[in-house]
Amino acid sequence: MAHINLLPWREELRAQQTKEFSQSAIISALFGATVFFLIYTQMNGILENQKRRNNVLKTEISKLDTELKEIKDLETTKSKLLARMDIIQSLQQKRPQVVHIFDEIVRTVPDGITLISLQQKSDELIIKGLAESNGRVSAYMRNIDASEWMANPRLEYIETKNKSFRNAEFVIKVKQSAPDKKTGEN
Repeated sequence: MAHINLLPWREELRAQQTKEFSQSAIISALFGATVFFLIYTQMNGILENQKRRNNVLKTEISKLDTELKEIKDLETTKSKLLARMDIIQSLQQKRPQVVHIFDEIVRTVPDGITLISLQQKSDELIIKGLAESNGRVSAYMRNIDASEWMANPRLEYIETKNKSFRNAEFVIKVKQSAPDKKTGEN
């Protein structure tokens, strides 16, 4: 039998396989590093994109916060203006009331009563006067009570100053009122 030495061929094969394994390990490592780098770059890009979007949202939120503050300021200004408009409207409605009050005062004063002063405090009238008798003051209060523009007469005091002249000084407090709109229009 012939003697064949296979050891050098096996060593060459083993060396070739080790070389191929080293090359494939290096290629696999490079491929893995490349894939890792690409994934890292992609994730970093996504993260940076999200950070930019978050910054845009933060700036928009701050803009909206300032706009909300302006809206609240406008709402308070609006409510103040509406309150002023209500006051002006109520004053405009009460303008002719003074004329009606004076007209009612003239109509309600009976004979034998002289008015000394008339004072207004908000919606209350303070009437001071002189009367020939207490009955005349009672008649005056009934006339006021029947009036559409004055209501709730309250006698504060009645006092006779001089017994010989029979004049009595009195003070009546009266609330101003307005007739119902339905009866005022008819």
